[in-house]
Amino acid sequence: MEIIIWTAIFFFSLTILVKASDFFTDAAEEIGLFFKLQPFLIGVTIVALGTSLPELVSSLFALHSGASEIVSGNVVGSNITNICLVLGITAVVGKKMKLDYEILNVDLPLLISSAFILGITIYDGKFTFWEAVLCLVGIIIYFVRIVSSEKKGEKAKQKGEQLEKYLKKELHWTKKIPIKEFITLIIAGVFIFLSAKYTVDAAVKVSELLNIGAEIIAASIIALGTSLPELAVSLTAAKKGKAEIAVGNILGSNIFNALGVMGITGLFGVLIIPQSILIFGLPLMVITTFVVLFVTQDKEVTKWEGYFLLLFYVFYIGKIFNIL
Repeated sequence: MEIIIWTAIFFFSLTILVKASDFFTDAAEEIGLFFKLQPFLIGVTIVALGTSLPELVSSLFALHSGASEIVSGNVVGSNITNICLVLGITAVVGKKMKLDYEILNVDLPLLISSAFILGITIYDGKFTFWEAVLCLVGIIIYFVRIVSSEKKGEKAKQKGEQLEKYLKKELHWTKKIPIKEFITLIIAGVFIFLSAKYTVDAAVKVSELLNIGAEIIAASIIALGTSLPELAVSLTAAKKGKAEIAVGNILGSNIFNALGVMGITGLFGVLIIPQSILIFGLPLMVITTFVVLFVTQDKEVTKWEGYFLLLFYVFYIGKIFNIL
């Protein structure tokens, strides 16, 4: 009976966490427009942070609760889920997604670099303060690179503007103070705080009752739940023929997870990396990252490549739960 109660708490809290993050991001975008932030900067900062907010907040609570193994499991699991499941489903729905120069020559190299940086910082089984600083320098370089691209070419600038127009349908500057959005931001923040706490507490309790590592729950179920924002954005973009948004959202989220989520969390304490993540999760994350490179080398992602990525995800889930 206890396992049923904690499982219900886990799924309910995870659902609230994802939904509250969605409201938080929408409100933050409106407030950004009120303060006249450029649409491009809103697209690459607030939206990028917003889709990774569940991973970040749950990771911070995991560290605070003394379950730091959840952090690496969540990050590695989310990145694998984003590539194999989210990109896989997106490719199947989009059937044949054409990619532009910007994605392949900016996002993709930085995605591979972020995977390597994460790998070399956690291979010894721990993630320290200075390694966190290194990752944060990497995420700063990522944002600076995007902003410099925006200044050098109109096409790069349109990437952020398209994302904002797509998400909001129509941009509009307003002089009216967005009181409703400020209230929504505060309320959503409270729900994020509480739901993240109970998600982590329930994950730890369920793992204890089932006698499996908390990192396994993090790398599978939590990773799947916190990847739902990326899935929602990318799926809708693919249906509308916006391949550059659908794929760019996934790549950008993975970069932020590997460098931003790990970096920010690592500032508050040393993270312990479980052997299961080092032996299986991390190598598979690096492999799937390179799979993206091979899949996109012809500047398109087909539905058949999507099916292949989904097969990868089935293998991943089967392995971590010892089904395969």
